[in-house]
Amino acid sequence: MRFKVLGPLEVTTAADARTVTPRAAKVRVVLSTLLVRPNEVVSVDGLIDELWSEQPPRTAMTTLQVYISQLRKLLQDVQPDLGRDALLTRAPGYLLRVDPGQLDLAVFEDLHRQGREALTEGDHATAADLQRKALALWRGPLLSDTPHGSLLKSMSVRLTEARLAALEQRVRAELLLGRHQEVLGELQALTTELPLHEDFHAHLMVALYRTGRQADALRTFGELRRTLVRELAIEPGRRLQQLHSRILTGDPALLEPAAKRQQRLTVDRQPAAAIADPTRTAPVRPARFPSADPLFTGRRNQLEQLTRWLRDRPGGCVQVTGPAGMGKTALAVSAAHRVAELFPDGRVLVGLRDEKGHPLPGARVLHAVLRALGAVGQQPRSVAALRDTVLRLTEGRRLLLVLDDAADADQLSPLLPLPAGCTALVTCRPVLPGLDGPVLPLEELSPADARELLLTSYSRRTTPYPGIDAPFENSSGDGLGDAGHNGYDGYPDEGDATSEPETAPGESDTRDVWDRLADQCGRLPGALRVVARHLTFHPHHSPADIATRLSSADSRPAALRALDEEYGRSLYAAYAAAPEEVRQAARLLSLLPSGPFTTTAAAVALGVPEEAAQLSVQSLVTAGLVVSSPDGTAHRFPELQRLTAGEALGEEQPARVRAALTRLSGAAADQTEAAQHAARMEGLHPLDWFAHRRQDLVTLLDQVHDAGLWAQTVRLADAMTAFLEALAAWDIWGHTHALALDAAGQLTDEAARARLLRSLGDLAWQRQRPDEARELYEQVLASPEAVSTERSRALAGLADVHLGDGAGTVAAGLVTPTLLRTPGDTRGCFEAHRVLGLHTLAAEGPSAAEGHFRQCLALAGTLGDRRLETYARRWLGRLRDGAVHPGWTEVRPGVWRGRRESRVQPEAGAGVRSPRRSRASSPRRELPSLR
Repeated sequence: MRFKVLGPLEVTTAADARTVTPRAAKVRVVLSTLLVRPNEVVSVDGLIDELWSEQPPRTAMTTLQVYISQLRKLLQDVQPDLGRDALLTRAPGYLLRVDPGQLDLAVFEDLHRQGREALTEGDHATAADLQRKALALWRGPLLSDTPHGSLLKSMSVRLTEARLAALEQRVRAELLLGRHQEVLGELQALTTELPLHEDFHAHLMVALYRTGRQADALRTFGELRRTLVRELAIEPGRRLQQLHSRILTGDPALLEPAAKRQQRLTVDRQPAAAIADPTRTAPVRPARFPSADPLFTGRRNQLEQLTRWLRDRPGGCVQVTGPAGMGKTALAVSAAHRVAELFPDGRVLVGLRDEKGHPLPGARVLHAVLRALGAVGQQPRSVAALRDTVLRLTEGRRLLLVLDDAADADQLSPLLPLPAGCTALVTCRPVLPGLDGPVLPLEELSPADARELLLTSYSRRTTPYPGIDAPFENSSGDGLGDAGHNGYDGYPDEGDATSEPETAPGESDTRDVWDRLADQCGRLPGALRVVARHLTFHPHHSPADIATRLSSADSRPAALRALDEEYGRSLYAAYAAAPEEVRQAARLLSLLPSGPFTTTAAAVALGVPEEAAQLSVQSLVTAGLVVSSPDGTAHRFPELQRLTAGEALGEEQPARVRAALTRLSGAAADQTEAAQHAARMEGLHPLDWFAHRRQDLVTLLDQVHDAGLWAQTVRLADAMTAFLEALAAWDIWGHTHALALDAAGQLTDEAARARLLRSLGDLAWQRQRPDEARELYEQVLASPEAVSTERSRALAGLADVHLGDGAGTVAAGLVTPTLLRTPGDTRGCFEAHRVLGLHTLAAEGPSAAEGHFRQCLALAGTLGDRRLETYARRWLGRLRDGAVHPGWTEVRPGVWRGRRESRVQPEAGAGVRSPRRSRASSPRRELPSLR
């Protein structure tokens, strides 16, 4: 029995090809659904949904059983010995047993897979023949005479894409064989039918160019570009832009396919003696090596070092290591051009990952090396035979093999070591143990180099689609791609000059924008070029526009994908290619702030002991997602990799994310509380330490609040309060405490609400918003749960509002009861004496005020708060020396107010200070303790 679904449903007998296709539409639906999922259980629910969608009849189950019975009878009538056993009941549904040779869909998928593998191995004739046979099985759209439910619709979409892929690969193989005349008409029809399909337009451009119709090839690109802009508001992809540039400049390498330009080397199965005899091997004709990138910028010291190693160490192996996106390949190519004279037999670039970013196995690595060395046609199958062939091609020759993006030493073990005279330049993410030779680690570009690359790349592109700065040309060298380097890629000619940046050196505001863009790109070369290319192709967008689009860290990876989808995929590739346990660790560690982190911090985020955290970090280093210091004590996410992993947090179990945030916020609160009493924190003054960590703490508090961790939100905001007040960080103070106030409300913690309302009242007072401050303080006083300290401080705040209005007597009346009723409230008594001292100074003079400030000094000592103690000493010194400023008053520590007008002059690090105050007397330097 034969089943055909690639077109109208057709069932025929094997013996006499008699058609026995069911006539009833519903029976055809059931059979079709089972056929597109052959040898798999299709659930009863799935079949009912396919038959009746969202409106099944009450008798749906019974009716489905009738259809199954009819199909079993049909199968048994046609094939009595096996028919009834072909359709089986298997919970939770039914399974149709079909031999792959009986079903045209299975035959198509097998031929398509074989053709794809042949194309990968460079056997273009076999690839074209296999894809042609696969396409011949299609008689029309999938199951065109059968009603489609959700499952058949989705299968139709998938298989239509598979058919297009087979067609595209067949055309690609034909072009690689030099059959451009034969496919020209077909391509013209395909581009008319599929006006947005870039690959078919690219093939048409190549075919036209090779037939001497350069103008028509360029016109094809122009028509596609207009269609894309009009329909989708996007530009053609990078590979198509590169192909356009090569045709525009008349690239002669594009005129001939690989099969004619490269000398054929027959590597079909040969006798062992023939393989061992190097005299029977044709000369090596390596594929064209990528041109030197005229936009390569920076890395001067690393380039000099790498060049020196290649010159001083002929033969052997050199590694260039670093996380994904650091520009390892570009550096290796630039170094290879510098030492070209040392390798007269050629230089080749071999990509060691497939199109999905997965490492090639050892046998495919050898296949890729053979193709890069010029081998065409059928190649040996066994690893040993492939290794022998590589040795024959390289023995006695001086070659440089750039092995790009190696995963581990095992991947290279079938290839290395190379014969004497041949050198391997390996780019990889971690250092590969077991490979002899020096190692050059790469990190992000320096700020100066990043800015230079951004401006150079931007200014070089002064005409539409000029040069190319993208991935390297494929190993076949004709722009038609293969598994190693798929696409129309390449570099501009080596002689291109680099023009000066368009931005004048004196434009400081523009320079700030470029520096900001460089930081937003993580100083990664690929991201910098994406931004520059977008600005060139979209002149109506300014650098400031792009900086604004990239300003939000959470959405930055998505914004870069919007600028260049291909780069966005490459940014995600290292994460996607890692094992699940590594991706899970990356997601949780992305919750850590940007910059270096310790193994201890990683252990907190992951919720594991430090030994286990060290192993997890090492797996991230191996995957190319994290960099570790040489001694292994500090680690760092490249910023864009951290943000990419953070973007994938949605894949993580919410409970794990909440647990990690609970641990991280607890550790952050512990550290911030400890800093309030420390003389130094990590070698810094506590205020400097907090200023350095401030944005990270705000981000963490936002995450904790978003996760609904209310108690943790309140605690972290409380821990930050003293620092925010001392630094006059008003906006952040308001933001964090508004979130904490909401969290306290969620907890129905009235004591916490009163504390936060009082703090927000202090903020409103500092910002010269007396009505808002008065309302907040009164809310504290109205709360029955407010502790005495908060009530006393709210009363002092209200008193400060009245002092500002000139109502000193009212202010004194508000705070005096505190001294009488709650003498044990040390902080409340300090605030009461502070207010009374300010009032008596204005009303009665310095001598009357001195006693209150002496009380302030004693109370501050009891509190152990050096900030308050220093404030009291300053006032006593002024009163003693008669140095009270006639127009200004230090109302609170570091906060000055004019006596006749309410003015505030905030300065970084000290809230509001007297304009005559020197840096030596700044509260910022007098506050080793904040409480």
